[in-house]
Amino acid sequence: MKLKKLNILTAILLLTSSTLYAIEKSDVTITGTVNGVSSGKIYLQKFDNKMFFSIDSAEIKEGKFEFNQQLELPELYGLTLNKAKSPLYVFLESGKIHATIDTARNYRESIITGSKSNDLFTAFKKQQEVKIDEFIKENPSSIVSAYVLYRNYAYRLTPEEIEENIGYLDPSLQQTPYVAVLKELVGTLTKVSVGKPAPDFTSTNPKGKSVSLSSHRGKYVLLDFWAAWCGPCRQENPNIVKAYQKYKAKGFDVFAVSLDRTKEAWLKAIKDDKLTWTQVSDLKYWNSEAAKLYGVRAIPSNVLIDPNGMIIARNLKGEELHQKLAELLK
Repeated sequence: MKLKKLNILTAILLLTSSTLYAIEKSDVTITGTVNGVSSGKIYLQKFDNKMFFSIDSAEIKEGKFEFNQQLELPELYGLTLNKAKSPLYVFLESGKIHATIDTARNYRESIITGSKSNDLFTAFKKQQEVKIDEFIKENPSSIVSAYVLYRNYAYRLTPEEIEENIGYLDPSLQQTPYVAVLKELVGTLTKVSVGKPAPDFTSTNPKGKSVSLSSHRGKYVLLDFWAAWCGPCRQENPNIVKAYQKYKAKGFDVFAVSLDRTKEAWLKAIKDDKLTWTQVSDLKYWNSEAAKLYGVRAIPSNVLIDPNGMIIARNLKGEELHQKLAELLK
């Protein structure tokens, strides 16, 4: 009988811990004014995997608007007048929140009041340099800490550093979607670290044909993750073009994966940047299967693979790429 009671108690404790961050919907009122806009629509959007999806809209009347919603809180949402462009990021909490929206310069001069989480996020963005471990230790229970670790730091940390910083977060945040992604990322990055075999995958080229990474085995291959909409990627493309032209006859190749959303934008960028190597994309943006397979959380990003299919370097850019290729292809 005691053993049975103990098992029941254990089950209850496990259930409680697993649902510690089961986000419940709470009432929130968002009132606001839009500078220089008297009428039209404003959209409330939900953040998911670096993307925003519209969940509600409100009419702007005489420059004012209001949302009354039950939302998962606290959490990151967006406000925008144009669904095709990046929104104003807002960490919402239950209660009354007011937004003064300035449409110039991508909403940069907008002001949000009524949310302590958003106040912390605003303060974070204003700092020149932030040590993520110190930030988390100062704000261990804030959803903002989990978000910035996931969004702003994961791509530049080692798997060990990610795990360490997850440990600084309060137990109440361990079941958030952000931490779930980070924990999965730790395992992924470990599998695709230098010295490990490069996972094979198949995707679609501009002509609609399936192409596998392994079909390029036998050469030094730069697996390059980029997108037409990515400014730093477009700035790095001429450097890769230069390296490709210099070393392609010596056994160097490029296999590029685009994180674009539309084929038109992807093809135009290929043409404009004069990219003559293999290009593939599933046009799933940040839901790209290949990007997930390689733990890519920011672009441009790349992996250098040797003729035997082993990963020998990651994220070589600028002159560093040329130096590595010169070393390998003397």
